[in-house]
Amino acid sequence: MTTTGADRTTALAGPWWWSRWRSAALDGGLALVSALECGAEGIPFARDAGVPVSAGIVFGLLAGSVLLLRRKWPIAVVLVSIAITPAQMGFLMGIVGLYTLAAAEVPRRIIVALSGMTLLGTLIVTFVRVRQSMARGDLTLGDWFVPFAALATSLGLTAPPVLLGLYVGARRRLMESLRERADSLERELQLLAERAEERAEWARGEERTRIAREMHDVVAHRVSLMVVHAAALQAVARKDPEKAVKNAALVGDMGRQALTELREMLGVLRSGDGDRRRTASASAALPLAAVGVAAAVAASRVAEEEGPYLSELEELIGQSAAAGMVVDLSVEGDARSYAVEVEQTAYRVVQEALTNVHKHAAGAKTHVRLAHRVAEIAMQVENEPPPEPASAASAGLPSGGNGLVGMRERVLGLGGVFVSGPTDAGGFRVSAVIPAA
Repeated sequence: MTTTGADRTTALAGPWWWSRWRSAALDGGLALVSALECGAEGIPFARDAGVPVSAGIVFGLLAGSVLLLRRKWPIAVVLVSIAITPAQMGFLMGIVGLYTLAAAEVPRRIIVALSGMTLLGTLIVTFVRVRQSMARGDLTLGDWFVPFAALATSLGLTAPPVLLGLYVGARRRLMESLRERADSLERELQLLAERAEERAEWARGEERTRIAREMHDVVAHRVSLMVVHAAALQAVARKDPEKAVKNAALVGDMGRQALTELREMLGVLRSGDGDRRRTASASAALPLAAVGVAAAVAASRVAEEEGPYLSELEELIGQSAAAGMVVDLSVEGDARSYAVEVEQTAYRVVQEALTNVHKHAAGAKTHVRLAHRVAEIAMQVENEPPPEPASAASAGLPSGGNGLVGMRERVLGLGGVFVSGPTDAGGFRVSAVIPAA
């Protein structure tokens, strides 16, 4: 990861107002050269002005050293160079000052105004000096040379540094803009990566819950029936051998079905894990693409390939009836096919409700109602109070407290309504309405 702009500025901080030590060294060198130049040019200035030479040298050194402030106060540097232009000193300071001014974050009107003042001052001073030289006879060219030399000199000392400064400033601003965009993009990518990790963790949790719910619904019902049949087998083993044999056969069938469904569930999980490993090894650059693949496909593949469907509802009720439960099934409306998720959810609601009756109200008469409506399918499983208060725990079936929670999650996940609770008569009712679409 690269550092952001703030981190980069802190890491490369120089003395005072310089961002880097290299910049401070460069400005110090330029200021030294400018001071020496102005100090040397102060000697003829002092002679022409009739002041002591030492005063001219000191004045030149002080004026030239102002270039040290070019990054902090570029306008002041240009104003000083304009002020000492009549003394014919500060040429380096003028050029560097104009370049710094044009490259700095200064309004364009100020750049144009100071550049025009520098151009005009240089033009006037050069015009006067060239005319004086021609008057003394140092130059024997025609009168046309005076304006030409003044204009060429002023343009040569003003235009190149201004144009170069404008170019460098625009390029610097472009680079800063690109750097800020890169930093912003990096921050956005970090946020996206964090959000992707959060979504992946959330997806893993959701799929773990989904698999736990599916395995609970698939296995718990058949195991509950096995326990009920085993209890009945223990009760009639000596009194009615034929019924005991029948119950033993039912327990065996239930056990084999439970093992088959559990094996199919675990097989899909194992194959999904293999797909996840192959995906991760084939594309290491996209680690989140394989997150939770096994969890995402396990329950859905088993359900889609093996059902269950509403057409198997009578068989489910027959299994509970064979375990000794009195079950009454009533269907309203014309049966039709629904989406796979709708049929599976409706089946699982009835299945888990019957399992709860086996666990908590063994021997109670149960009413199962199924209604096919225009835009929805409704189901209700209601049991009467058990014939004996102790019969609810006679089979010794444990309860994990996940049945109602799983039913509610399934129904609400499809946009339906789920209601459960005790009845006034002392029984229990589970109702659900699921949209058909």
